[in-house]
Amino acid sequence: MKVVIFIRRDILLKELAENGYNVIYGARKHFSTYDIVSKIPGRIAYLALIIGVWQIYMPDFYFNKEVSLILIFSSITAIIINQYNGEKERYKETGNRLIQLHNGLREIYYQVQSSEEKEIEKELCKMKELMDEYYQISISKQIFFSDWLAHYKLFFQSQYEWINEQKNFTWRDKVPMSFRIFVILFAVVALGSIIIFFINGWGVFDVSK
Repeated sequence: MKVVIFIRRDILLKELAENGYNVIYGARKHFSTYDIVSKIPGRIAYLALIIGVWQIYMPDFYFNKEVSLILIFSSITAIIINQYNGEKERYKETGNRLIQLHNGLREIYYQVQSSEEKEIEKELCKMKELMDEYYQISISKQIFFSDWLAHYKLFFQSQYEWINEQKNFTWRDKVPMSFRIFVILFAVVALGSIIIFFINGWGVFDVSK
């Protein structure tokens, strides 16, 4: 006996948009991990080499110790990132497949828009098939900062108008909360350091004073 599934068209459109957002964001997050693993270690090494040569040229620079400390932390970061290097192609391939799934959901969305409610059962089944594959192939382990980069790739480098028809994104959706908190904390620390510097002069790092 065939079970007939009935769902209102407006509800299915909202569900398609929600799923479309999850899939395209997942794709951008996989690409973000791939980009970070592929590019960041090399750029860190290049900058470390330039700064190292500059420190040799300017050995009496007042903040040399602080610069060296930053280089050490950067090198540790590069080592951590390199742990993903063996799997980076898998992230790229998964991201490409997720883009295809997103495009499939978008096609279903427009089909549902132009269909009668009694004819959308087939589209509902197609959506479930695409989402089953999405859950099956997605990689849960993503590198740090991939969240921030994925938001940028999605909202500033992608076409998401069909999703926005249902979700009506605001700037709060486009800028992740963790990034906003980081910017605020960074601004507070930077401002505090500047104030202390101007109060104490060049002796700000001289603990003996």
